[in-house]
Amino acid sequence: MIENLDPKQAFALLQNNPAAVLIDVRTAIEHSFVGHPPNAVHVAWKEFPGMQLNASFVEQVKHHAPDTTAPILLLCRSGVRSIDAAKALEAAGYQHLVNIVEGFEGPLDPNKHRGTLGGWRFHGLPWQQS
Repeated sequence: MIENLDPKQAFALLQNNPAAVLIDVRTAIEHSFVGHPPNAVHVAWKEFPGMQLNASFVEQVKHHAPDTTAPILLLCRSGVRSIDAAKALEAAGYQHLVNIVEGFEGPLDPNKHRGTLGGWRFHGLPWQQS
């Protein structure tokens, strides 16, 4: 089952369940330079240059989160890549998957800017940059 939670709900789940694992599925550049939640495990779903699908995604997640019954929370820029990553993990046997809707940066506003309408940073949740 894939559950959808907003960033605040996802943060609460992480705080209340020590078995929960947060996987940042964005590219390495996004993770490092745009920022990421502390303790987020970076496993790219797609990577530059051509946004090629990471063929080792499930295997890499299993390395960081071997318990298929623990909550696995998936974060991307806006909640699109993370749902695809969640579907791949569901097919691999993970049972408690959480797509973080709004993602890290949120949806585009009328001026085509992210971070003004939603997302992890917008809600004032902890984050850091490399």
